[in-house]
Amino acid sequence: MIQNPMLAFWIVIAAIWTLPWTSVALWKAARRNDIVWFVILLLVHTLGILDIIYIFVISKNKKEM
Repeated sequence: MIQNPMLAFWIVIAAIWTLPWTSVALWKAARRNDIVWFVILLLVHTLGILDIIYIFVISKNKKEM
């Protein structure tokens, strides 16, 4: 449970911002029969692939604070 109402607000805003962009990208990929792009977009969004890459690859390039 989120204790900070401001954090909850920004999480909702981020979800509202992300949903239409992801939906349109997936819809366009499906309409163009771009199966590879559809799967990539779905997996990146669903599984948090970019977050994982940042945590385990990008953030390791800089010294821990």
